[in-house]
Amino acid sequence: MGRMSTQYECLKSPDLYAEAFGIAPPDALLGKEVWPRQPGFFIRKAQVSELAQGQFGLVPTWVKSASDAKLRSTKLAVTRYETMSTATATRDVWLKGQRCIIPMQAFLEDDWRSGKAVPTRIARVDGQPMGVAGLWERWMQGDQEIVSFTLLTVNANSHALMNRYGQNGNEKRMPAILNEGAYAAWLSAPIDKAREFMRAYPAHLLLANPVQKK
Repeated sequence: MGRMSTQYECLKSPDLYAEAFGIAPPDALLGKEVWPRQPGFFIRKAQVSELAQGQFGLVPTWVKSASDAKLRSTKLAVTRYETMSTATATRDVWLKGQRCIIPMQAFLEDDWRSGKAVPTRIARVDGQPMGVAGLWERWMQGDQEIVSFTLLTVNANSHALMNRYGQNGNEKRMPAILNEGAYAAWLSAPIDKAREFMRAYPAHLLLANPVQKK
């Protein structure tokens, strides 16, 4: 079971949402880094694309209580795209077409090549924001509501950069980073075409740097 780290950096300034994704920026930024059960921004299709806020870590509609949602959601921050249409947690979300884009400046992975985990920041070479494919859901019970999202991952075993990360012996995974020209299409494509967006982002367009310890 390939596991990738589940931490990423939000866009560093509100105007980047408009520049990179063509959507109205948020009134205020959330924390710089997002990890499971933290709030993050995602873009979903309404009449037009809109920025929404939700918890990182999917909460399926059938979860019984908010406390149960907390337990499950950390395990559902990341979803393998190969199983998104069959796994119990994501099947309905996928069939309802609740796709989203998760804007990020960079994501963090552990480099295990030295034998111990070295946190590494992976970003685009040109420093532009990345849009990662995801799924979102709305859980409701009485007056409680949890809007949540999960990011989709693709296999990275043969990826020139991402095959260095994660522990040896495990399948290598990476976020399903979308090409800029595909943002609108990913949100609105018919379900039988949506899988075509699930491919590894070219290694030469990504840059990896060990995280400097404060």
